[in-house]
Amino acid sequence: MANNENQCCEKFKTMIGGQALIEGIMMRGPEKDAVVIRGKDGLTVEVSPRKVAPKNSVKSWPFIRGIFNFFDSQVVGVKALLRSADLAPEEYQEEPSKFDLWLEKKLGNEKFQQAVVGVAVALGLGLSIFLFFLLPMVIGGFFDRWIPNNLVLNLVEGVIRMGIFLVYMLLISRMQEMRRVFSYHGAEHKTIRCYEAGLPLTVENVRKQTRLHPRCGTSFLLVVMVISILVFSVASSVLLALFPGLEAMRGSFLYRLLMIAFKLLLLPVVVGITYEINRWCGRHDSWFTRMLSAPGMWMQNFTTNEPDDSMIEVGIAAVEAVLPQEEGADRW
Repeated sequence: MANNENQCCEKFKTMIGGQALIEGIMMRGPEKDAVVIRGKDGLTVEVSPRKVAPKNSVKSWPFIRGIFNFFDSQVVGVKALLRSADLAPEEYQEEPSKFDLWLEKKLGNEKFQQAVVGVAVALGLGLSIFLFFLLPMVIGGFFDRWIPNNLVLNLVEGVIRMGIFLVYMLLISRMQEMRRVFSYHGAEHKTIRCYEAGLPLTVENVRKQTRLHPRCGTSFLLVVMVISILVFSVASSVLLALFPGLEAMRGSFLYRLLMIAFKLLLLPVVVGITYEINRWCGRHDSWFTRMLSAPGMWMQNFTTNEPDDSMIEVGIAAVEAVLPQEEGADRW
């Protein structure tokens, strides 16, 4: 009932969105990015201008823009996470290893930070691709000799992928150190909900909002997995039609290897299509968009927790820091 009431009170949709950090929140607006961390001396707010691709740039083309935005969000997110680790209270900080100190000395602080961000992004993407795409492809590949229909085979692979994702999220949600991060995630959503309802950004108003939000990254990941089933099914059918000789190889190690490589090459296409779907859902509110958002909303019961008032204050500071100069410039 609370969710319905909050949805009815939504007066507009904003493109402002963020990410939970270590004892803080990173928020992205149309013009600025902000990192807000609660340290031992209070709130630290760091604001930086956001780089936006020109309207006539390739990076702004439909379907292409989703790929660039995805990688940009990964880099910005990792930088914010590393910065939060520096600004967080001492109990959340880790001592740098001897290798880290040696590398920083050799490269210099700026190049060292760039190297750390690059490695972190590569490892994060690599782990995600392995767990949620490569591993399901390998497992699903063992069924190809018994399931000749590509759609059915990709559905089996999709079920395996969703199963791995659900288990992963459930395990992560049970980790003690992640509970506060998920509470900040809840604070981020509740603050944006309050802003979209047109209410003053006060702790009391934010506290009343639902911690579930349809335009969350969790929804994006789930839609990626669904779209991958459709794209992989259509693309593999076209590939087999163009190269009928591949059918004779079905069930062999080489066939599985070729299909895995082919599907991995299609991942940017999947990301581009999913971005456009999420963008469209962000601009519209109907039974269809709510249906598309429903699985992600349900998953947020595990990836968000109710925040305390101090976390809500961080969320308010983060949203206020990225509001555009021109009122309404952040609306979809």
